Amino acid sequence: MNEQIRQIAKRLQGLREALEFTLDEAADVCHTTVDNYLKYESGAVDIPVGVLHNISKHYNIELTALIAGEEPHVFEYSITRKGKGVGVHSRGAYQYESLGSSFVGRKAEPFMVTVEPSEKEREPSAHVGQEFILVLEGEMELRLNDKKILLHQGDTIYFNSELSHNMRAVNNIRCKFLAVILK
Repeated sequence: MNEQIRQIAKRLQGLREALEFTLDEAADVCHTTVDNYLKYESGAVDIPVGVLHNISKHYNIELTALIAGEEPHVFEYSITRKGKGVGVHSRGAYQYESLGSSFVGRKAEPFMVTVEPSEKEREPSAHVGQEFILVLEGEMELRLNDKKILLHQGDTIYFNSELSHNMRAVNNIRCKFLAVILK
């Protein structure tokens, strides 16, 4: 498993121990089972950004602290240069780049997401809040609960992110999109 995932897993375990919440509580916040949550803490599996978002929201900590181990430090504005966002390789073919990680007290979590083509069905995610997606390159199939929605370059969707959802690149072409998770 990727070293970055292992570091995030250590931070998850440390947070749970420091705040003295039980495995049952942690799993409940992540909308998963204790067995799955333990896999996240062990670093044995990729940790969906939605899981990290749920934890950061519930325990009022910055998502950046979980992802990168660094606290945000700017209050007025934050510039992220092209390709220089805090990178998180998560969920196999998904690559996330945080675009606002240095800004303190964010009300949204913007990510540049790249999804490589794959025939493998990804496990769906669900997290508190709402989500906005703008497809920048390629095409994606977005699954919301049992509904499949095809999005083309330039298309957008705004949805309740508590719905079970996952995305996949279609037509064997990489898909790149802007995702904004609203708290």
